[in-house]
Amino acid sequence: MSSERNSVVQIGLVNPKSPTNVGGIMRAAGCYQADAVFYTGNRYELAARSGNAQYNTDTKRAGHHIPLQRVESLLSAKADGVKIVCVDLVVGAIPLPEFIHPEKALYVFGPEDGTIGQEIVDHADAVVYVPTVGCMNLAASVNVLLYDRLAKSASQIGNDELIKRSRDNNNRVRVKS
Repeated sequence: MSSERNSVVQIGLVNPKSPTNVGGIMRAAGCYQADAVFYTGNRYELAARSGNAQYNTDTKRAGHHIPLQRVESLLSAKADGVKIVCVDLVVGAIPLPEFIHPEKALYVFGPEDGTIGQEIVDHADAVVYVPTVGCMNLAASVNVLLYDRLAKSASQIGNDELIKRSRDNNNRVRVKS
């Protein structure tokens, strides 16, 4: 995704609490070629001190080449020209299937046990939601959003070479001709 010259894909997490979710988000960031992951708050760092639990779910070790950075404010972390897109179950939000992704975006997600603050929503260029019954897991929400962006993009990335590079080493299954 972000390999397109002018594309910027960043993920912003509001005070996440689970190293497992952050690890899953880092794996998604690697799979969909996001540029960076920012987070606010202290809960993640406190939970992560108990070990490297976040990398148990980041089996592709995306955290080694995609920055995971704590920031005081997601609004301040946004670079010029990057649009803020909040992703949460917020009244008045746009359903994700109807949303057109900006070329440069900071996608902001609320915490596992809360929501995005009103100040960030008020500064957002768009607020979208995934039309599910009930709320999804944080890492699952990031995966769905990033897949939606990829599916709606003009880049043609699907081919057998991509499959060969991406699959696990023990996967040699082929579609019968």
